[in-house]
Amino acid sequence: MATTELQQSSSDHDTEGQMSSSGRIKHGGWITFLFVTGTVMGLTLAAWGWISNLMVYLIEEFNVKSVDAAQISNVVSGCISLSTVVAAIIADSFFGCFSVIFFSYCINLLGSILFALTAMLDSLRPPPCERGSLDLCKPPSRVQFGVLYSGLALLSVGAGGPRSVITTMGANQLNRPEDRAIFFNLYFFTNYMCAAIGSTAIVYIEDNVSWALGFGICVLASLIGLAIFLSGRPFYCYDKPPGRPFLDLARVIVACFRKRKLPLSSRSEDYYYGFDGKANTVDATPAKNFRILSRAALKTEGDLKPDGSVAKPWRLCTVQQVEDLKALIRILPLWSSNLFVSTPKAIQASLTVLQALTMDRHLGSHFKIPAGSFQVLVFISSSISVVLVDRFLFPMWRKLTSRSPTPLQRIGVGHTMVVLSMAVSALVESKRLKVAHNHGPNFVPMLALWLFPQLVLVGIGEAFHMPSQVGLYYQEFPMSLRNTATSMAAMVYAIAFYFSSALIDLIRRVTEWLPDDINKGRLDNVYWLLVVVGILNFGYFLMCSTFFKYQSNADKERYVSNSGSDM
Repeated sequence: MATTELQQSSSDHDTEGQMSSSGRIKHGGWITFLFVTGTVMGLTLAAWGWISNLMVYLIEEFNVKSVDAAQISNVVSGCISLSTVVAAIIADSFFGCFSVIFFSYCINLLGSILFALTAMLDSLRPPPCERGSLDLCKPPSRVQFGVLYSGLALLSVGAGGPRSVITTMGANQLNRPEDRAIFFNLYFFTNYMCAAIGSTAIVYIEDNVSWALGFGICVLASLIGLAIFLSGRPFYCYDKPPGRPFLDLARVIVACFRKRKLPLSSRSEDYYYGFDGKANTVDATPAKNFRILSRAALKTEGDLKPDGSVAKPWRLCTVQQVEDLKALIRILPLWSSNLFVSTPKAIQASLTVLQALTMDRHLGSHFKIPAGSFQVLVFISSSISVVLVDRFLFPMWRKLTSRSPTPLQRIGVGHTMVVLSMAVSALVESKRLKVAHNHGPNFVPMLALWLFPQLVLVGIGEAFHMPSQVGLYYQEFPMSLRNTATSMAAMVYAIAFYFSSALIDLIRRVTEWLPDDINKGRLDNVYWLLVVVGILNFGYFLMCSTFFKYQSNADKERYVSNSGSDM
């Protein structure tokens, strides 16, 4: 009977937009893609429309010093990535995707309005600095700072909250794996395209027309995106949260501690494999790695009720719950190695804007590239490189070697590309400083196009690093945590942005490399320091890769066979 009900439930979940026996259209299917895509477009356009130009806005309109603006921008970016992870956990454990997306989007809209008001109302900004007297600029008042930071806080939560959750919700509308693969390709293409538009068109309006109009467009984009999302409500398939996976992990730790003095057993029947109302069939003992955790699944007197169910949930866990925690611990060292790949990229993203502000950004005699738009090169090179790598490089590699590179090898290539990018950044900055010392103090007659190669290299590294990283997390994380696994890359970026802010502050305190006027500093030394950090981190990554073992040889073969289609 239970099997019949499960099959019926599974059949009802096949949401491909087909007709049911009653003649009604089932929820889900490709029709929902229009609403999901429209929601993503509104969210991404609005987010990149303000975050790309945040540093410039703080410097020019709020009289914030350049390096301080870089640190604020890093903290905000970190909060956006961190809220992505928190939203994914809340959606998985409590409220589901729709509710989290709706409330996050409402917060995003409120933050957009509050932030736009700082540009529209003169009373919410300090008076502008007089030319030639930057040291005498009046700082913002407490009220002005309060409104600004309140808007940024709401935007950070609202922009990051729906990001990974709406990806999961969109994939849940489709049942066939091939349809989901197409969805992810179209989703990422839409995301990159809108990020590029937000970082260029909206930023250009902010720089050349008015900040109020640019931020007003961000508000409008958020409002339209929310309206599109709600319009699709009758068509969505709503999934209930799968349970409390993090609570289960906590139970394993507590149960292991409470049974720390018990000897481990080699007999499979001494471990608890779950309760389904029938006698359990035990297949094997827990895995040998991290054996100390296996005590949480040891059955002792009083742990079970007469019917075989658990009497003390915080004293006895299933073997599967124990193995889930082991899988999480096994992947953590590799996950940590990505922190010091993302930290240099976060520092480079903010410092590149400061470099661009001092350089010649003209293309021809009439067009000037906004300083906040340079990051769009990373999006463009990433999207192009992903296609080239997926469709040309890996198939050619398979023909030559009869095998595909593993995810860890591809992640390693991403590591090396980031280190190479930092080295190119250092060389370009050395040249920029030489030109600056030979000319005026405020403007460097050097084309900002010199900044392109380092950003293109970062984008190429992303094409190798990001898809493989997300794919590895998805496969190696416990099944109950796979939705959260897709947001683990965002957590890396969140911590990296905080690290970058702390590292910049440390460099300012210990050295004289980062003064408010970067033409009087040694920004090239900062980049060389990041090269050293990247090389040391690459060594740590190699060590972690050497000791890392996939869940099974079958999993490894699956990674290798699918390495040409991780998107």
